[in-house]
Amino acid sequence: MIAHLIGKLIYKSPDHSIVDVNGIGYKIFTPLSTYYVLPKTGESVTLHIHTRVREDELKLFGFLTEEEQTIFEKLITINKVGPKLALGILSGMSPENLLTAIMSNDAARLSAIPGVGKKTAERLTLEMKDKLSDLTFVMEHQQETEVPEGPYEDALSALVNLGYKKPQAEKSLKSAYNKIGKDGSLEDLIKESLNNL
Repeated sequence: MIAHLIGKLIYKSPDHSIVDVNGIGYKIFTPLSTYYVLPKTGESVTLHIHTRVREDELKLFGFLTEEEQTIFEKLITINKVGPKLALGILSGMSPENLLTAIMSNDAARLSAIPGVGKKTAERLTLEMKDKLSDLTFVMEHQQETEVPEGPYEDALSALVNLGYKKPQAEKSLKSAYNKIGKDGSLEDLIKESLNNL
């Protein structure tokens, strides 16, 4: 069972990537949230892997964070939610927003994700709540320590206006914020974030 891969990214698309590990190319299906923050082709990448084995197929699903992998693995335990739909759900909403929607029984918000109908959304809010309760606590704790104030939102807006994808910009900006601290200026934040990107 493959659980983790480190190798050279030789191909990436919104649907899947190919990672070369010692001369063997692994085709890995990823959600958009992972695709947006993948490095450039030719660079090294580390992915958490869920291996799905069926009678007629073996598929690898890759995630940059353990949280995404955990959510994916819990999603596919829900009746009528297969890997393709689980990836679609993770692509349509950030893990934080997904957890918020599930915990607040917001089926309307979930059914706005392409491929998720009203019945599936209701099933998700009903069945996923208990499965994700531990993860919710972890992510709330992370948000308490990581969500910055001040020029953060302006810097994020500037990066998005420069053409960077929001998940990629947020990740880079959080790293810059943690390095500079809350007293850093808007200009410092943007400069440091661009260095990260």
